[in-house]
Amino acid sequence: MNLAQLKELCRLVRYDIITSTTAAGSGHPSSSLSATELMTTLYFGGFLHYDLQNPKYPLNDRVIFSKGHASPLLYSLYQATGILTYKQLLTLRKFDSILEGHPSPRFKYVDVATGALGQGLSLGLGMALGIKLLTKKQKVNREPKVWVLMGDSEFAEGQIWEALEVASYYKLNNLIGILDVNRLGQRGETMLGWDIRRYDERVKTFGWETIVVDDGHNLEKVYKAFQQAETTVSVSGPKMIIAKTIKGKGVSFMANADGWHGKAVPKDKLDEVLKELGPVDLKMKGKISKPTIKGDNLDLQGTQLRSGKNGPKAAVRVNTDELSTGYTVGSMVATREAYGESLAALGKTNPNLVVFDAEVSNSTYAEKFQAAYTDRYFEMFITEQNMVSAALGISKIGFIPFSSTFAAFLTRAFDQIRMAQYSQPNLKFCGSHAGVSIGQDGPSQMGLEDLAMMRSILESVVFYPSDAVSAAKMVEIMSNNKGTFYLRTTREKTPVIYKQNETFSIGGSKILRQSGKDIAVVFAAGITLHESLKAHEELKKEGVNIAVVDIYCVKPIDYKTIQQFNHLPIIVVEDHYPAGGLGEAVESALLEDKTRNITRLIHLSVRQIPRSGSPDELLNFEQINAAAIIKAVKQAHK
Repeated sequence: MNLAQLKELCRLVRYDIITSTTAAGSGHPSSSLSATELMTTLYFGGFLHYDLQNPKYPLNDRVIFSKGHASPLLYSLYQATGILTYKQLLTLRKFDSILEGHPSPRFKYVDVATGALGQGLSLGLGMALGIKLLTKKQKVNREPKVWVLMGDSEFAEGQIWEALEVASYYKLNNLIGILDVNRLGQRGETMLGWDIRRYDERVKTFGWETIVVDDGHNLEKVYKAFQQAETTVSVSGPKMIIAKTIKGKGVSFMANADGWHGKAVPKDKLDEVLKELGPVDLKMKGKISKPTIKGDNLDLQGTQLRSGKNGPKAAVRVNTDELSTGYTVGSMVATREAYGESLAALGKTNPNLVVFDAEVSNSTYAEKFQAAYTDRYFEMFITEQNMVSAALGISKIGFIPFSSTFAAFLTRAFDQIRMAQYSQPNLKFCGSHAGVSIGQDGPSQMGLEDLAMMRSILESVVFYPSDAVSAAKMVEIMSNNKGTFYLRTTREKTPVIYKQNETFSIGGSKILRQSGKDIAVVFAAGITLHESLKAHEELKKEGVNIAVVDIYCVKPIDYKTIQQFNHLPIIVVEDHYPAGGLGEAVESALLEDKTRNITRLIHLSVRQIPRSGSPDELLNFEQINAAAIIKAVKQAHK
């Protein structure tokens, strides 16, 4: 398509942006209009290699609208291809429409949900890493690229700069950012306004090649910028097109005007705006059958192949006995160590499995996987937010990412985990060093909110193993099931209590101690399960029997098993703050039992601000140790 045709197409795209948002009565036309030339050139100028008939083909180029509020632009581009009818376009933001206010995979040409600003570049980083890994052992004439559209407002987000530095570290020359510098944010001017020189300097400082466009609406300049991004820029690292644009371009009263963010053209002004836009060749709608494939110049080997042939191999189930070899009942092994050893074992037969870690791999034991499979291990350094989004990105190329850091530090990436749930995710997280039992490092290192965080994700699975065998089996379950999984691991070595042939399941639990004379039941997991077992033995010496249940799956919780103990006084003990953790999960299961009244429930949890000290001192200080459990049992039985 020549420049004259691109110009006509830009007018058509603007027409669609304006009419669709006016029909919706809301949306972000001004932010869409500023990037119209940039994205129309990418899609229709011959730079995007993409099979419209097979959007999930692993070797497609990828496009991420990090400035997700520009979704009217995205949908208008696909309307121009004929993928969407104009009637469908006018369903923008309607309840039954796949064209949501911010892009999501309900529209099948979108890989990841965006709209929480600042996350798109990290998503692209993960995709670029996945493409590198995918094509490493395959002969391709052209490595697929990942294109990320960003707005200047979101450059205030720290995650952007995390992604910039990590992408530079990995020399991701298949990652190309497109920065739309339109000067205005939601409530006024951005920090740098139109100072594209400073954007240029800053991005270069982080090791990126830059291409500056002083007029992002001049198609000749924009076209040359994309040519340069594809060909003449150094192949040693990522690239960034930095373009000065006008917010609301094409609508005189909206152009470069504050106060129009998130506002559609009023219906009574629509005719005036369309007249100003100029004549639009409506016959162009849907006449461009394959704008995103370079036609005769297409040199991506296997483009006619379908998903799977060039994608990652299917996951291979692993004999779980192999994962716990060497763990004997009574031996002392930390669950965090079992996590690393399990990953290394799974990596032998599952080439899909990749591991991310936030510079604590010698504590999470992810280093065991790194030592065995260096090319599938990605050091994210201390960029937890970037790590989570990058993991989501690589999962969209077909890999299964396990991401690990201290449970306390994973909480800073909650928004990234929250957003991932809208992208049909396949993410596995491990939070180590959970609870006050980590001891002397003090409260800043103690994950005490993580169960609440991960339970709040709508479709998450939350595991809390108490020994090495259960941890190993849970890692395998995580690798073989799609979705968002969280594994909470403990710093301290704990006794192995399960034999290697023990089985575990999503939504399961284990009754470890039970008799016909039990006067109470204790529900626990992780470190406090071992305290509960100690309490059981001490009480038994006094002739007192209690049941002990390992709630190793905190979500979904084992309602049936919990409810069968509803006739007894109940003690829940956990190394977590009281809100949102195991106690509330158990209580929710009891509340579901409409046939019985809830017997007295005592909830032992971390209720004081912790401090440095030995694990035993802290468990005692917080009253979640064996002595506290014994006291609670006697109190409940009065």
